[in-house]
Amino acid sequence: MNKNIKLAVAGAVLALSATAANAGIVIPAGEWTVDIGGNVNTYSTWYKNDGNATIKATGNAVASGHNTNNSFGNGLLPNFLSVSGSTRQNDLDVSFTISLQPGSANSSAIGLSSVANTQGGINARQSFITFGDKSWGSIKVGKDLGLFASDAILSDMTLLGVGAAAPGGNTTLGRIGYGYIYADWKPQISYTTPNFNGFQASAGISQNFKVTSILENSAAAASSAVAGDNANASPAYEGKASYSFAANDVTGKIWVSGIAQKTARLTNGVVNDDNVAYAGDIGASVNAAGFGLVGYYYAGNGIGTTGQGYDGYGYKASGQVEGRDSDGGYVQATYTLPTKTKVGVSWGISNLDRTGAETAGTATNTIGQVGYLQKENEMWTVGIYHPLTKHLNLVAEYNRSSSTNQADQENKANSGSLGAILFF
Repeated sequence: MNKNIKLAVAGAVLALSATAANAGIVIPAGEWTVDIGGNVNTYSTWYKNDGNATIKATGNAVASGHNTNNSFGNGLLPNFLSVSGSTRQNDLDVSFTISLQPGSANSSAIGLSSVANTQGGINARQSFITFGDKSWGSIKVGKDLGLFASDAILSDMTLLGVGAAAPGGNTTLGRIGYGYIYADWKPQISYTTPNFNGFQASAGISQNFKVTSILENSAAAASSAVAGDNANASPAYEGKASYSFAANDVTGKIWVSGIAQKTARLTNGVVNDDNVAYAGDIGASVNAAGFGLVGYYYAGNGIGTTGQGYDGYGYKASGQVEGRDSDGGYVQATYTLPTKTKVGVSWGISNLDRTGAETAGTATNTIGQVGYLQKENEMWTVGIYHPLTKHLNLVAEYNRSSSTNQADQENKANSGSLGAILFF
């Protein structure tokens, strides 16, 4: 099984130890060992929103209205079909990984209603090589999961389920924007140290993110980097460090990570060349006697709360913008029953502040008044994850989510999902 899929299964507190230990389909091929693995999942999700607030967000927010809908598609994880190969050459361990993510949402059936009607295509999230040696570590070159906030998503119990529903999309959000910022899949060059008795660290550069922001309450307020604007943006500098421990029947992990990037101009304003968007986080997990606990917190400036760079910058003065502060986190508790069924509950929140020059007024077309701008996303999740076999899990989840704007107006939503995920 592909390394990141293994990490996803092993990192998620609901994952079965048996599932985590399974390799994919291993094929000796001359000097190479080829590993074919991945997962397939589909969920039926019911979603109902309630509220009259206008909330503007580049990332995600509970929409206004009083609507219900049902959709079929992937959960937080897309389907994965991954091919990896490894060999030992010239005293180096060399490997490659290429993966595709075909969607489960309806994309072509005639006459079928689907809120994800055009979202059943194929992603390409991974394409990278690694080389190194256990004595000095390894180097990765290519597209893979980013370093910052990666442990947050890999520890989220909704990783094998749905979390926050996203009508109209192929994959859902889990706790993205409801407790952590998306790590994303990025072109990168990074170095990872050997494992020193549980301690390990990684650092590198990755593709810079475009700054996309809402500066005022008007239809033309969505402002994003345009062609050529990223010429003044540096690469993103990312790093993380973790310590894993085990004592008797207690296991756990503590981690920190961070990201920083010099930003580029906006179409509606100018970000100074020395403006830097940045964020850092800290988290911990512990497991003992069937119980699992996770705690996580992040904070940053200019980076937003959902996708990196989303709504991270706000009004400072005419023709100028500055970074908005953001923070959030989540707590999670799980318990494995004698039947091996895992039950869990989690709560998370993501906050976005105004700049010092912005007000919470709701007047439209007025620079500096951002009452409609998203202020807070909050979500409770209850999940049941049952191992029907060592490869196949049945999943049921319920989520209660809410979004609030800067004027403290709120929309709420309830969602439930049923489905299954199989690893091979």
